[in-house]
Parts: sequence; structure tokens; C-alpha cells
Amino acid sequence: MPPPQVLIVTGAMAAGKSTLAQALAERLERSVHLRGDLFRKMIVSGRALPGEGEEGIAQLKMRYELAVLAAARYANSGFSVVYQDVVLAEDLLDAVRRLKRWRPGVVVLNPPAQVLAQRDRDRDKTGYDGPWSAEGFAQMVAATPRVGLWIDNAELTVSQTVDAILADAEATRAGL
Repeated sequence: MPPPQVLIVTGAMAAGKSTLAQALAERLERSVHLRGDLFRKMIVSGRALPGEGEEGIAQLKMRYELAVLAAARYANSGFSVVYQDVVLAEDLLDAVRRLKRWRPGVVVLNPPAQVLAQRDRDRDKTGYDGPWSAEGFAQMVAATPRVGLWIDNAELTVSQTVDAILADAEATRAGL
């Protein structure tokens, strides 16, 4: 069975979302890798992070809303959409509700906190500094409702993770 036309890939920072979403989109015909974080990066002046008060939360919500609108537009045009971002807790359920027309799937990458921290140290960009910690994000992921397909990809290659998603595409809709 093919994967859903719209698939949300989420998890903590350094879980492997970007790499996985790109590899998955490359295996699909007529596909889009929608990087939700690009909507944050487009703000040139006045950008606030989620931990920076009401403005940070408002910008995060706007980012999610813009990404869902873009996913819907691409899906309306016949593309398979792999929407990747850190979308957790009620925000994930909200994104699923907004995209319900396409019966979206969800993949939650869920490696242990120590793996997240090591991956963050091994990459060019740093996500876990200041108020952010791998342990805190792992707890946020753990508190997210158990919808979709949850994968501990700590010991899997990107290709193995994509294979697991494609082999069990219907499980991405579990709990939705």
C-alpha cells in the first residue's frame, strides 16, 4: 500500500527528520519535501523563538499554519507531501485535523535523548543550547499523543527507516 499523500514527519531536534524526509520524498513519484522550519527562517527582522514569550508562540503557530496551507496546496496539485518539522503534542493533532481531507499519516522519530544529544554535537548546527536540552525535547516527544508510526531510529540507517515507513504505510495513520 502506498504512503498517504500527506505525511507529517516529526520528532525532536536531531532526530533525523530532515534527512529522512528528503530520502522519503526522493522515493515517491511527484513529491515535495516541505520543510516547516523554512517559514521561521523567512522572518528577517523580529524573529522570536518559541521560548521567547507570547510572540515566540504566535510565530510558531503561524509557521505551522503556513506549512499546513502549503501542504494542502501541493496536495491539491497532485503532489505527495512529506511535511517535516518539530510538531508535537496538541500542535501535531491540530495539523492532522487541518489536513484531514488527505487522511494524513504521521511518523514520529523517537530516538533516546542521549542519541539526540550526540547527533546534535556531531552536526554543523546546534539545537540544544540555552534553554533547550535533548532530555527536555525527548520528554516533549514522549508526552505527544501516540498517533501514527513511532520509530526509534537510533540504530537504523536512513534507508532502513524509509523502508520501514514504506513497508508499513498504513500504520502511519494509526490512532488518527
